[in-house]
Amino acid sequence: MTRPARNAGATPVPDGVNTVVTTTRTDLAELAAAVQAWLSDAEDDPSLTVEDLERSESSGMSSVTVLFTAVGDGARSEQVLRLAPEPSALPVFESYDLHRQAAVTGALADAGHVPVPRVRRVEESPAPLGRPFLVMDRAEGAAPADNPPYVFGGPLVDATPAQRDRVQRASVALLTGVHATPPPDALRADGPAGSGLARLVDDTADYYEWTVADGGVRVPILEDGLRRLRDERPAQASSDVLTWGDARIGNILYRDFAPTAALDWEGAALAPPEFDVAWFVFFHRMYQDMAESFGKPGLPAFLRAADVLAQYRADSGRTLHDMPYFLMLAAVRMGIIFARIKARSVHFGDTPAPADPDEYVLHHRMLRAILDDRYEWEI
Repeated sequence: MTRPARNAGATPVPDGVNTVVTTTRTDLAELAAAVQAWLSDAEDDPSLTVEDLERSESSGMSSVTVLFTAVGDGARSEQVLRLAPEPSALPVFESYDLHRQAAVTGALADAGHVPVPRVRRVEESPAPLGRPFLVMDRAEGAAPADNPPYVFGGPLVDATPAQRDRVQRASVALLTGVHATPPPDALRADGPAGSGLARLVDDTADYYEWTVADGGVRVPILEDGLRRLRDERPAQASSDVLTWGDARIGNILYRDFAPTAALDWEGAALAPPEFDVAWFVFFHRMYQDMAESFGKPGLPAFLRAADVLAQYRADSGRTLHDMPYFLMLAAVRMGIIFARIKARSVHFGDTPAPADPDEYVLHHRMLRAILDDRYEWEI
């Protein structure tokens, strides 16, 4: 395996960046019948039927996504159902607030800066399908792949430089649109104004401890990162805005290299805008390092940190502060998520437990280089 020339922190490509729960044909048939019964009751229309129900291949790490078509009165409506995970499946996150997600999506739709699917209903009761869920309209388009990462091949690799530039400019502009959106009341209750960074750091530490207590292991490299995040937290951060919490092109649908919808708002919060920008930069660099570690060219001229930051500043009029800190925060938080996913894989017998607990973190080499101040972000 070759190491990228640019960075000391090469990250091996995962067997599966997105870990999903399999669903049998029988399960889908039963689910279709249950969705139809629930939908007919919710819409007070016994003639409604559900067709073409299938598990989405792009179901992410945090929930199960199901696609279906609702048919009634001669009309067809393509919809998406997102199920909260079963507690027995060792969910990636401790809680899933569907009403919060719906409130954020509604605020984005009302502001009109960011294309988002319309949320139709939130069902908190587990009675209809066994666990809570929300239903939204299905948006057209496709997201860049996570498994294997889009830097290994596919539409973006095959695109022209002009087409990739179109994706980059439009995607960074989405961040500006998110941050310009007035936050819904569901987020304003998080805490006093200006406390977003402190919450981010505290929540990151609390999340790590929860993963350890809920079937995980202690990972030294993550604890090193958490210490640095606590010790080096900027004394004064930028004003809080509505942040995405998982800002990356893998959560954007595109058609003809233009965004059609921004998805996955589970992590939305009031926080400094630097967090979203850092997450956006970090995610692509992590994937680019994977490609280079396997001797693949990847997309080295795409989403370069300096270019993303420059465009964001130009689009938003904001000055970004302490970006190395926020990039470290992104790398540590994603490390905790990957450690949780690995612990799930070990728990269910899909992979053996690593001898070195740091290897629970997919990008542990990259993270070590960041914590040792050896990683070059080129910003």
